Amino acid sequence: MHASLQTSSVDELPEGSPKMLIGLLAAALAGAALAVVVLPPFVPALAQAASGESPKAYWFLARSSAFVAFVLLWLSTAAGLLMTGKLAQATLGQWLAFELHQFASLLGLAFALFHALILLGDRYINYSLAQLLLPFGSANYRPLEVGLGQLAFYMSAVIAFSFYVRRWIGTRLWRVLHFLSFAAFALALAHGIFSGTDTSAPWAQALYWAAGGSVLFLTIYRVLSVRVVPEPRVR
Repeated sequence: MHASLQTSSVDELPEGSPKMLIGLLAAALAGAALAVVVLPPFVPALAQAASGESPKAYWFLARSSAFVAFVLLWLSTAAGLLMTGKLAQATLGQWLAFELHQFASLLGLAFALFHALILLGDRYINYSLAQLLLPFGSANYRPLEVGLGQLAFYMSAVIAFSFYVRRWIGTRLWRVLHFLSFAAFALALAHGIFSGTDTSAPWAQALYWAAGGSVLFLTIYRVLSVRVVPEPRVR
């Protein structure tokens, strides 16, 4: 009985709304307009960092965008686990958790794509577009570890855009696709730990432990809340 209630609450969630995509585009345009106003004083320094024999701006942007994408993926995964059950009612609420889950996943994809493409300007690694897009195609830097992140990106893309085709693929297949969320998060976590140059930093380790531990806790809670059925009281 308890498990059926959990399943029905998931089935009642709305599909991805085109309004959210419009909102994301509007936010991107607003950010671009703000950048036009704010960035000009910093352009000379950025140009100097991006030029020269060993430009570092691309590497710094790749590292920072990677952490932003990972935090957004963590938020999306955690919010997805919070969408049903008593924990959702006690924290975000079902509908707010759903909106955060969907919005964070799309925004995280944008940052992940930026994280990959900005490396085309890094002359040290010297990636090609094919190496960035093809899983395990990184010949110049840790192909296995980088390939885990590439797989996580493609899995996250399938999951994020499945919201918009749930009407055609059906709820059962949509739910099966969402099980990839756990694999995508695990692969992204492994990618960050084993290929990131900031892994040894205390703040990066704290982030990885907090994100991984919270997702593990919420996953165990979600499984137990579905499977554990209260025994009837005996007079």
